Amino acid sequence: MKIAVSADERHHIVDVILAELEQRGHQVTYFGPEPGEEKDWPDVTVQAVRQVVQGQADEAIVMCWTGTGATIAANKVKGIRAALCHDAQTAKGARIWNHANVLALSMRATSEAIAKEILDAWFETPFSTDEWNQRQMARIAQIEAEEGTRVSG
Repeated sequence: MKIAVSADERHHIVDVILAELEQRGHQVTYFGPEPGEEKDWPDVTVQAVRQVVQGQADEAIVMCWTGTGATIAANKVKGIRAALCHDAQTAKGARIWNHANVLALSMRATSEAIAKEILDAWFETPFSTDEWNQRQMARIAQIEAEEGTRVSG
């Protein structure tokens, strides 16, 4: 699987995630700074998730200090369903019920062990295909079409 990864600083957990993805056999494209540098989280997040929308990546993992900013920025891009996950159960639910195609993580709050559990749940959990859930996803697509990706500030 092709995975786009972004972070606004090169925190230890970023290196853990990159190594774990490569170990799992994924092709990884990283958008973010090298050690000692910083980049703006909206910019690197959008670079990564655009890879998904354009078909150059299957999914993305976006990170910032809390994970909230990266989640917000990612969800401004049409076609993206980013979920901020602090544990494996949330990641599993985001896949099943929300068909999330972008995993958002907090660099501050995500330990190595939890990151691996989240990745296990994320990659092992398929989207739900039951009628009820399909209706929910259709409604999300309708809302997206009606509302667009307006940015408010």
